[in-house]
Amino acid sequence: MSVQIWTFIIVGISFAIYIGIAIWSRASSTKEFYVAGGGVHPIANGMATAADWMSAASFISMAGLISFMGYDGSVYLMGWTGGYVLLALLLAPYLRKFGKFTVPDFIGERYYSQTARIVAVVCALFVSFTYVAGQMRGVGIVFSRFLEVDITLGVIIGMCIVFIYAVLGGMKGITYTQVAQYVVLIFAYLVPAIFISFLMTGHIIPQIGLGGTAADGQYLLDKLDGLHKELGFAAYTEGSKGMADVFAITAALMLGTAGLPHVIVRFFTVPKVKHARSSAGWALLFIALLYTTAPAVAVFVRTNLIETVSNEPYSNMPDWFHKWEGAKLLKFEDKNNDGKIQYVAATAENELTVDRDIMVLANPEIARLPNWVIGLVAAGGLAAALSTAAGLLLVISSAISHDLLKNAIKPNISERGELLAARIAAAAAVIMAGYLGVNPPGFVAEVVAFAFGLAAASFFPAIILGIFDKRTNMLGAMAGMVIGIVLTAAYIIYFKFINKPMNKPEHWLFGISPEGIGTLGMLVNAVVTIVVSRITPAPPLRVQAMIENIRIPRGAGKAHAH
Repeated sequence: MSVQIWTFIIVGISFAIYIGIAIWSRASSTKEFYVAGGGVHPIANGMATAADWMSAASFISMAGLISFMGYDGSVYLMGWTGGYVLLALLLAPYLRKFGKFTVPDFIGERYYSQTARIVAVVCALFVSFTYVAGQMRGVGIVFSRFLEVDITLGVIIGMCIVFIYAVLGGMKGITYTQVAQYVVLIFAYLVPAIFISFLMTGHIIPQIGLGGTAADGQYLLDKLDGLHKELGFAAYTEGSKGMADVFAITAALMLGTAGLPHVIVRFFTVPKVKHARSSAGWALLFIALLYTTAPAVAVFVRTNLIETVSNEPYSNMPDWFHKWEGAKLLKFEDKNNDGKIQYVAATAENELTVDRDIMVLANPEIARLPNWVIGLVAAGGLAAALSTAAGLLLVISSAISHDLLKNAIKPNISERGELLAARIAAAAAVIMAGYLGVNPPGFVAEVVAFAFGLAAASFFPAIILGIFDKRTNMLGAMAGMVIGIVLTAAYIIYFKFINKPMNKPEHWLFGISPEGIGTLGMLVNAVVTIVVSRITPAPPLRVQAMIENIRIPRGAGKAHAH
């Protein structure tokens, strides 16, 4: 059977499962809509957290980034993994003890202010929409190539699927759908990696294959370094980024992770604090399966791509090459009219443009794996993008219906009215997310990196100081959040959209790129928060007592929605 038929079969079956789960587990109360009723098993919650966590950026884009950036791409690997550990161990148990399942809810209560809550809602919406744009772009890429439809139509199909199970099922539907999506995405990631590792190095474990020898007896990484140098690229295993920028990007991704609203809410879907801890541990194991495989996938696909296309006649290119050309994600321009593909570092002479986001999806095709594996990878990419998109859409809807409407504008709204508002907000968010997917502000991992930077610069100090510093008050937190997110967003917009030619290390502040500026924004936020808190009145005694209580997370009861 052809790739397209296999893709239709595997994607069709997986979509039917997701929609079936959403109908089976549809939410009937706000508690089920927001926190899945608080009764999810820790292992199931660990799988759902891993699927929520591993977005299109992890599945589609991360190995693609590493395959192009080499050593420099490791910042994404370190930042996202370290961030999850930070969130699971340092923040989740305390927030779970507090009993507030959205970040704006925590900030509104901790900083005893509706204004602080509204500032947090605006930050949550800003971060979530930036992040969801990357997911919908990933959905569009998969559909455009494997189902051979236009990227815009692909995004619309993805919107419809997410709409059904996010709006109908709420967190309850999303949780059990994400368990299924985790199984699909991890299977889709590991199967081709194991296949290719065995074909290239004789090892079935990709992590061992990465350090193994190729068929010609050379170490695989040495071989790739040699291929890179022949084509004028920097050695794959050597970095070109400055140490300050490496540190800043890693820290921004780590700290942004800790402030990501859609992952924090996962720790409220289990009955007790001890279950939150164990589900965090399970999720780390499930995440590690993909994250430790990504560097190997990056090396395999980069080596195979160079060997397949470099200095080869265009007329000899396999079918997958032309299919990706058709999707406008691969472009050959014969500058010297010799009919051969010249793939080199020099921009003036290079004839091949490859979108980084296609590398993982094209990987099994480049390695000539069976068609069913290619279809499986398409289903995995969609599972990764849709699982995170659904989690983010729930954050957006709960920020509007629960934090803004219920807690700030209309406190007397009935539960039925709040549930209806949550569904309407989720539907509106799906439409907005679709628009951003069709008109994305960058490639998937880059867009996601910006979201993490914005989360680090806005939420992280307010959450961490809110838990560990009784003296942090309302004015300090609000001033810090506003200054942090404005500074970070302005820096990103200036270098990425207003003055692109200036986007070079010599023009950056302290040598820090737009991807890493969230770290600086976070530090400014923290300093402003602490200074303003110290020169203005201390929080009320009841708030200080509440903070004291949070720091001893013993035997917390069940999560409550109000």
